[in-house]
Amino acid sequence: MLFDEGTELENEAAVAAVLVPVAVAGAYSYRVPPGMKVRPGSVVRVPLGPREVIGAVWEIETSPRVSRRKLRDILHLYDDVPPLSDDLRRFVDWVAGWTLAAPGMVVRMVLRSEEALKPEPPVSGVRRVEGAQPERMTPARARVLDLMMDGLGWTKSGLAATAGVSSSVVDGLLAQGVLEPVELPATLPPPLPEIDRPAPRLNPAQEEAATQLRAAAGGGFKAFLIDGVTGSGKTEVYFEAVAETIRKGRQALILLPEIALTDQFLDRFERRFGARPAEWHSEVPPRRRARAWRGVATGDVRVVVGARSALFLPFRELGLIVVDEEHDAAYKQDDRVPYSARDMAVVRGHITGFPVVLASATPSVESQVNARQGRYVRLELPERASGAELPEITPIDMRNNGPERGRWLAPALVGEMKAAVEDGAQALLFLNRRGYAPLTLCRTCGYRFQCPNCSTWLVEHRFRGQLQCHHCGHSQPIPHACPSCNATDTLVACGPGVERIAEEVADLLPDARVLVLSSDLPGGQERLKREMKVIEEGGADIVIGTQLVAKGHNFPLMRVVGVVDADLGLAHGDPRAAERTFQLMAQVTGRAGRITGKGKGFLQTYSPDHPVIRALLTGDREAFYDSEIEARRSSRLPPFGRLAALVVSAPDRSEAQAYARALARAAPRAGEVTLLGPAEAALALVRGRHRFRLLVMAPRAFDLQAYLRHWLKAAPAAKGGVRLQVDVDPQSFL
Repeated sequence: MLFDEGTELENEAAVAAVLVPVAVAGAYSYRVPPGMKVRPGSVVRVPLGPREVIGAVWEIETSPRVSRRKLRDILHLYDDVPPLSDDLRRFVDWVAGWTLAAPGMVVRMVLRSEEALKPEPPVSGVRRVEGAQPERMTPARARVLDLMMDGLGWTKSGLAATAGVSSSVVDGLLAQGVLEPVELPATLPPPLPEIDRPAPRLNPAQEEAATQLRAAAGGGFKAFLIDGVTGSGKTEVYFEAVAETIRKGRQALILLPEIALTDQFLDRFERRFGARPAEWHSEVPPRRRARAWRGVATGDVRVVVGARSALFLPFRELGLIVVDEEHDAAYKQDDRVPYSARDMAVVRGHITGFPVVLASATPSVESQVNARQGRYVRLELPERASGAELPEITPIDMRNNGPERGRWLAPALVGEMKAAVEDGAQALLFLNRRGYAPLTLCRTCGYRFQCPNCSTWLVEHRFRGQLQCHHCGHSQPIPHACPSCNATDTLVACGPGVERIAEEVADLLPDARVLVLSSDLPGGQERLKREMKVIEEGGADIVIGTQLVAKGHNFPLMRVVGVVDADLGLAHGDPRAAERTFQLMAQVTGRAGRITGKGKGFLQTYSPDHPVIRALLTGDREAFYDSEIEARRSSRLPPFGRLAALVVSAPDRSEAQAYARALARAAPRAGEVTLLGPAEAALALVRGRHRFRLLVMAPRAFDLQAYLRHWLKAAPAAKGGVRLQVDVDPQSFL
């Protein structure tokens, strides 16, 4: 029996089922100590084996499964934070059921460290005693007392620094009774967004979309797709939905796919609302994350901007979720609990009953189909908000007009870059390869540098003098001689990465200011923030970057965009390869001419007649989506069919293969289901573990989760070092 959220139980014989953050099938039973008041959703600390863990009460057991005498007590109730809501607990159960993950692993994404569950202790401060005067007034004392005329408290260090005096001056006033010690809150409540602050003027298409979103705010569930060209002002439109949501007394969550986008977005939010929202992603310091978690739970924080994990924050009054760049693959988590934040955002909105807004210049095929079938309301923004025209896209046929031997940039592209720089504009070169070169080999014996832990080549990072694996992080110095034949001066870098392109640009345009943007460069998020600011303010002439430059950035001076290898994403068997290449190319070329117009995009390609390249050149986006949707329909691929991947891994290849075969033999027979594999994964070795994959294909209406549960129940248990990962709706086929 589940008690409703308002029920409290105080009974020394009570038993609570507590969901703990471990990979087990359900909750554990614990006694509720006399005097402790718990209810479903209460956050508690409980013993688990020899350790103590944070968990959540999931239900009160009226008929305990285990004798109360054999149960252990709940150790602590965190009554400073509200219990998890019924809606959030239903969402946790739904995600666990959909992904076949242990519910405890899902609730682990909700509950944070103990620091987040306790209020921060107050800090010591001082306050002026009304009417008290020092024995002798000095200029330093006068400056201190002038600051304290309003009667508010200060920290000693903050007061001394602001008044420009030493701490001994403050101590002297304390000793004379002019100041008195007080306790101050550790942090002030965050400022509320100013929803009536003047907003940018919207064009007719933006205003029509904003009107529909305002009308939906505070109502029931409805899913919207803002489908607008790059630079069409999608952000300003959904800001109107955020404002209306706050006006109705609800909270809003805005999801972004990359933390590299966050800083520029926060500045934009502050210009619109006069205050910054709470920030949630892996680069936010733990203490700030703890404050955000508490503020969300208590309702003090009204807006959160974050990465996919922010979807599991315990909002008190959530009334809107926005998924920006909804097509982005970064919204899919592949480990532990494999979930799509885009799809789960729609589920959370449906469970609680509030609108969800998806936004993209290049929507996913799944969202396009949902909009065409009426499940999502499409809001179209066909023109740029600035009035600037979309960039002109030109192919460069590398078979006929490519660069000279040893170069990677075609003369036509170099000429356009040079002209843009001479005119005070900027150019962007896009290549989705980090480092200097993706492969290093010996030209004497053919030896290739491969990761010892993964079935991938080591990427050369010449700036750091390292060869590195981008899957497990293994790195080693670049040797002076071949480790196989001991020949010297025979190691050759094959293919370009962004560092190599930067080297070529410096050689061809020596006076240009060149900036390389890549997620693996030293300095992390802070460096990216500084460099984005440099580009925005015109401090760089030529920017060379990986896919992080393709997403959501606004570079006012960017005129020319060159895609160094437009064919890069098309040459493998991923069924989403064409879609993702189209999206990436459209997004990155869309950085050109966003403000002033006259933008130009150049695609270096060996396949100018490929359907993806043709769609980009002609601007016939609908024809491309029509073709992709029909291909998915005929192949029974999502969204017209269902997929599940089962990935078996083990330190020993034969063990992984044997278990994968045993797993396949245990698969239930179902005429509607197609089972492919087991086969060695495209990345057969990752982090020292050998991998085999099985792929299940089923019709859209088929109950895939029930089939998988039946299968896993009949399958032999994975033993020893063998692991099994189930990924419903996989996005990666590596």
